[in-house]
Amino acid sequence: MGNAGRDWDDSFDVVVAGSGAGAMTGALVAAASGLRTVILEKTDLLGGTSAYSGASIWLPGTQVQQRANLDDSTENARTYLRALLGDDGEAHRESFLAAAPEVVEFLERDPVIEFKWSPFPDYFARPGRMDLGRSFMPLDLPLEELGDSAALVRPPVDRDRAGKGHDPSAPLQQGRALIGRLLLAFLNSGNGTVRTGTGLTELIIEDGRVVGVEAGGLRLRAERGVLLAAGGYENDAAMRGDLPGDAAWTMAPGGNTGDAINAATRIGAATGPLDQAWWCPGTADPGGRASFTLGFRGGLMVDGTGTRFANESLPYDQMGRAMMGHVPAHLVFDSRSKGRLPAISLPGASPADNLEAGTWVKADTLDELAEAIGVPAAALTAGVERFNGFAEKGVDEDFHRGEDPYDTFFAAGDGPNPCLVPVDQPPYYAARMVLSDLGTKGGLRTDPDSRVLDASGTPVPGLYAAGNTTSSFTGAHYPGPGIPIGSAMAFAYRAVQDMKAGA
Repeated sequence: MGNAGRDWDDSFDVVVAGSGAGAMTGALVAAASGLRTVILEKTDLLGGTSAYSGASIWLPGTQVQQRANLDDSTENARTYLRALLGDDGEAHRESFLAAAPEVVEFLERDPVIEFKWSPFPDYFARPGRMDLGRSFMPLDLPLEELGDSAALVRPPVDRDRAGKGHDPSAPLQQGRALIGRLLLAFLNSGNGTVRTGTGLTELIIEDGRVVGVEAGGLRLRAERGVLLAAGGYENDAAMRGDLPGDAAWTMAPGGNTGDAINAATRIGAATGPLDQAWWCPGTADPGGRASFTLGFRGGLMVDGTGTRFANESLPYDQMGRAMMGHVPAHLVFDSRSKGRLPAISLPGASPADNLEAGTWVKADTLDELAEAIGVPAAALTAGVERFNGFAEKGVDEDFHRGEDPYDTFFAAGDGPNPCLVPVDQPPYYAARMVLSDLGTKGGLRTDPDSRVLDASGTPVPGLYAAGNTTSSFTGAHYPGPGIPIGSAMAFAYRAVQDMKAGA
């Protein structure tokens, strides 16, 4: 790991491993501050899971919320997080809240970067909650503004899995717009270099300090510091261990195999709990993968006993956690949706392809449907009848579906409770549901300035981490839309500020 006698292939002030929202933010903050910065991306495309995302960004108390005239503030968000998380991770929470307005103000100084508030409720009924949400998104980015560099940005998940690039007739949107805008600003800084196909393999130490990396067969020096923001270990079955779900069902691209975490632990870095992920329901796809599924507008979910077990309209992380112990599961729905899944499913497959592959089944009666999915017919029939009774009354006596602002955000029914849509129009359908994730959230332990810690709690000089490469301060909770991206951006910003202060 030392190899002090070998020459360096190149030298930078800051080396960033990864290219998701956190990595790109840290790289831009460094480059815009005059620091020579290189982004190292293991795959051939930039953006990681962030590029697949809807790009909601949960950074409270910023000028974006002020422009939208939201009744929100840092103190309001503090109240919410404290009510939800308690005192766990208090120092990191305060660091995050302090950094949120600073990083947004820093980024929006660049004319390339602009955000807008978009309604999407916070996920828990706690004091300080924003029923219409406080998260925001980037503006769309026309492909021509990014030019040839647009080909570096990972395309939407449906096109990426199909081996296609971006739709040339459409702008970069959502996660692609976020990565594209950060990339454009980074390249415009004059201090940024991008190396794709260059995965980090080792950290180089001299005199107890991380001074560079080995990546893609190169030795790259880092005068100020190395920032690890390369995702988690969701694609590595061995690292997942006993983590629920399966590596095949994660929504992350295939490169997230814990390389940065492992490189750091080999030099003595400590890790936090490795039993957490950003969970979500997944619709099983014909090819053995899964589609991120949220916004259920109809149907009910049953487990292997044919029994309904949760409020299907829960925020996706909570619904994912509710699925633990209840998979395999199926979403049962009828012909009101004209043969389509009554939910948002990304990337999704056509009903015809799912029916042909057997990931969906179709039947004229509930008894036949029960036989097709291997559950007791009496239980399924009784459960659907009970659910339909709730729909008629407008009250879900079992799981309270439709009583929370998040539930109703996606609702489309026309009955007394728009979240409760009867399942009574044959033919009937059942879609196989699996436990998916948006990435793991356990990893390297860091201090509030994003410095990686060793087993004794002492910072490893020169080494920083952010995003899913770290142990999230939110623990087993997912407070609101975009907090994985927002916290990654905030802590990457903190890392670079510390690098600058330590010069």
